[in-house]
Amino acid sequence: MSFLDAQKLVSRFTGGPELEFRFAISGTPDPFKLYLEAAGAQRGYSVVARFLPFNTLGQALASAAPEIPEVFLLLPWDFVPEADWRSGVPKTRSDPQTLIAAAERRAEQLRARPNAHFLYLPASVPPLTGHPSSDTVTKLALDRIAAGLGAHRVPAEAFSLGSYFASGCPVSGSWLGKVASLAVAELTAPKSDVYKVLVTDLDGVVWAGLAADDGIDGIGFGPEGRGYRHFAYQTLLTRLRREGTVLAAVSRNDPEVAREPIRSGRMVLREEDFVAIMASYHPKSAQIRELSRQLNLGLNSFVFVDDNPLELSEVTQQLPDVRCIQFPQTDDAVPALLSELSAMFSRQELTAEDRQRTELYRRRLEGIVPVEAEGADLTAFLAGLEMRLTVHHRDTGDRTRAVQLINKTNQYNLNGRRWADEEIAEVLAKGGHLFGASLSDRSGSHGEILAMLMSAEGVVEAFVMSCRVFQRRVEHAFLCIIHDEGLVPHAMRLAHTPKNGPFLEFAKDPAFGALEDGLVSFDAAEFASDHRDVLELFAVEEG
Repeated sequence: MSFLDAQKLVSRFTGGPELEFRFAISGTPDPFKLYLEAAGAQRGYSVVARFLPFNTLGQALASAAPEIPEVFLLLPWDFVPEADWRSGVPKTRSDPQTLIAAAERRAEQLRARPNAHFLYLPASVPPLTGHPSSDTVTKLALDRIAAGLGAHRVPAEAFSLGSYFASGCPVSGSWLGKVASLAVAELTAPKSDVYKVLVTDLDGVVWAGLAADDGIDGIGFGPEGRGYRHFAYQTLLTRLRREGTVLAAVSRNDPEVAREPIRSGRMVLREEDFVAIMASYHPKSAQIRELSRQLNLGLNSFVFVDDNPLELSEVTQQLPDVRCIQFPQTDDAVPALLSELSAMFSRQELTAEDRQRTELYRRRLEGIVPVEAEGADLTAFLAGLEMRLTVHHRDTGDRTRAVQLINKTNQYNLNGRRWADEEIAEVLAKGGHLFGASLSDRSGSHGEILAMLMSAEGVVEAFVMSCRVFQRRVEHAFLCIIHDEGLVPHAMRLAHTPKNGPFLEFAKDPAFGALEDGLVSFDAAEFASDHRDVLELFAVEEG
């Protein structure tokens, strides 16, 4: 959340239930005020944040706790004052065991606060003991002590020594909004023992890659290379399942494609670890709602993990009681996710029923039927992405990426046909056209994500799009653009395949004729008229 985003959220917020709390940090708290208010507005709360004066955390802990909730953003020097950069490197070396004992005493003070919530930012610290190995032992002990408080771990990159020196705020400007969101989430989320069901996405979460496009041999899920992140996630899920957490999976995929990697026997997770694996092209919120109904469990007991912010936004809008968490894009962010999930589903005691819970619920379910329900309207969310769509004319020049897309993409694919470069060259030589499209947004570039081959007669022979940009309405904008350029298709050569359900969903638009294999009529003028408003979501460029 940028400063401007926060300002817009606060200015447009019409008010909601008051959320009053005290925000405590060993540093200047002033930069957090706007971001906390914005984070509250996102969840429908009017935030009233009270702040401790700079450098008074110790005094506050020696005083009685206030009646309102408290959020402590803890840093290493809250446990070990010698670690505070603003005091410089200690004049004498410290004994690590002495430091750790002091940290334990501070943790006891914090644990005694009756209505406290904790975040922990494992910032870098100056040399304390004179020995790198002893410094490492001390830092690991502080991590353990913070985890013992149930603190939500904030990624270390949120710390900025430059900011701490310059203004007294130890959190970098780019992380203020994220930390504020974590603080408000800690206050508004149900207690950890309320959570019972962890619903996970599959592609990009349980494994790296796309099962439909890459196949079982092309995705990553083992303890090597790009699979490490997902392997670690799977190992935690298997432990949570053994300890009584109910696991379910949702995927925008063909059911057999989604289940194949899990049924392969090559993963840590097995099919029997899940109470249900729900795969369809319908909204994930509808699948989660149906699972809640069949399990007879409230939606506030559900946690949903996905790597796609659009999917998370859709579920958040439709099911605000579900706790939504984004799967990290980097390995360094994985420990924070695993710690958060472990804390949310922790149980003080394990019973025989806890260990058998998944099997008990599996007996109750005969399978989840795909739900024909509408998803949330993501227009406002998409508008905020600041998307830029670039259309490429590949009739001449380099067409490598467009050909690659056509020959790799399975889900959003008109007919599944693979084309040799020479075959495409022949279509172009007869007056046909090859298009590509690239997409970028405020988070960066997604690369070239769409390709379409059209014959000189106006028949679309190939039309594919990467699943990375599902739901962004790129295909709608693209067809409107080429219509306005006068390059109008009047038919598409369709074939039903085991994996191209997403394209078939798109082709249910009234501009298409009957969806039978072969030539399907397409009214480009009707389509452009119906969907022209989509162009407002994009800044359009010619490549």
